[in-house]
Amino acid sequence: MDRPLSFLRNCERWLMSGYELLLEHADSVNELLARYGVKFGIYKNNTFKEQLFPFDAIPRIIEKDEFSRLEKGLKQRVLALNLFLKDIYSRKQIVKDGIVPEDFIFASSGYLAQCEGVRPAKDIYAHISGIDLVKGKDDEWYILEDNLRVPSGASYPMIARDLCRRSAPRTFHNTPIEDNRNYADLLRKTMDHANTGGINVILTPGRFNSAYFEHSFLAEKTGAYLVNGSELLVENDRLYYITATGSREQVGAVYRRISDEYLDPMNFNPESMIGIPHIYDVVRKGNVALMNAIGNGVADDKGIYYFVPKMIRYYLGEDPILKNAPTYLPFYEEDMKYTLEYFDRLVIKDVAEAGGYGVVFGNKLTAGEKADFKELLKREPRRFIAQEVIDFQDLDIMDQGQRVARKADLRAFVLMADEPMVWKSGLTRFSRNPDSFIVNSSQGGGFKDTWVLSQ
Repeated sequence: MDRPLSFLRNCERWLMSGYELLLEHADSVNELLARYGVKFGIYKNNTFKEQLFPFDAIPRIIEKDEFSRLEKGLKQRVLALNLFLKDIYSRKQIVKDGIVPEDFIFASSGYLAQCEGVRPAKDIYAHISGIDLVKGKDDEWYILEDNLRVPSGASYPMIARDLCRRSAPRTFHNTPIEDNRNYADLLRKTMDHANTGGINVILTPGRFNSAYFEHSFLAEKTGAYLVNGSELLVENDRLYYITATGSREQVGAVYRRISDEYLDPMNFNPESMIGIPHIYDVVRKGNVALMNAIGNGVADDKGIYYFVPKMIRYYLGEDPILKNAPTYLPFYEEDMKYTLEYFDRLVIKDVAEAGGYGVVFGNKLTAGEKADFKELLKREPRRFIAQEVIDFQDLDIMDQGQRVARKADLRAFVLMADEPMVWKSGLTRFSRNPDSFIVNSSQGGGFKDTWVLSQ
């Protein structure tokens, strides 16, 4: 809807005054983030390295009506993905009806046969979903990726907003934006809803994990116990937390920050040293809730992404509210032909990769590299998707005292209890490289706060 001119002028005045105050304190906020240990760890060449996740004080602004549409579309998408997971690990009706080819189920590295017939508590598979979007220069939002396994990043805008409030309190008194401090409440509600009886715990692989700061921060904010695998024990089809004094407390919900394959050495990877033996047997009995459910990777496989609009129509009988980026599957002969013909204008993604890895821009390759890659594409068509390169909007950042434009995305967080809940904030990530579309923290990107206007 059209905004009255008076509102737009007031909004511009509020935002400009807010920017000025925040920019004055940007360095002190980053110093505090470093002091609090707000870092992102990466493994490279078999070496663990912690690095700061740089914060830019100029926020992304999303108008109230614009976010309302995003909220509806995100809820719709997550509902359909949950129904898809329930279907795939039971009747597989969407495959029988020819909507999704079985090659994209059973050949997916995210599909786990051990999950067949297992129904999670309350039939919720994706309790916390991280949906990555970009806003095109056509002012349209496009979904790039669904993250339904162990999505991370909510803690960074939470703590950044908190520090900004302390540094420039007038900014938030005078600016009509939604308060993002309720993420912990939403997460606690999600854990309590899934809980089968007992305490809530956040399961971390330990301080050398790339997102350990987030594990500890969310445990503190939600009141859940922060535990590692050695502090949990399965006995008589129940999961227990072993306290420092040796007593036991039954666990009802586990927000696990460990990948599927390492969670239970008796059911998955037998070499895992960080999991809990037989925890999945407790899940099968319905005596503990895992958040998120194991096996969700089949739904956030980049190949399955192509079919999500069809899932929405199939399960919900609705047209998708939010668009996918234009995507082609070389698995299909017609799409393979298109991909080979227009290779230079496409971005090719390996469906099994994440974190900005396995992404190839056709126009960046040499003639020899293109020829080799096309042959690989023909040999392994299921391994890749091709997408049109969306010229998504730049956002201003401060770089060495200069205001410059950089590519940025948005990770929106959808939590599922008795109904889906969209957090009125999000993680805006940006590239610090002026020539790059890759914004992931593991690729050297930074982050911003996301302001959703409340009026």
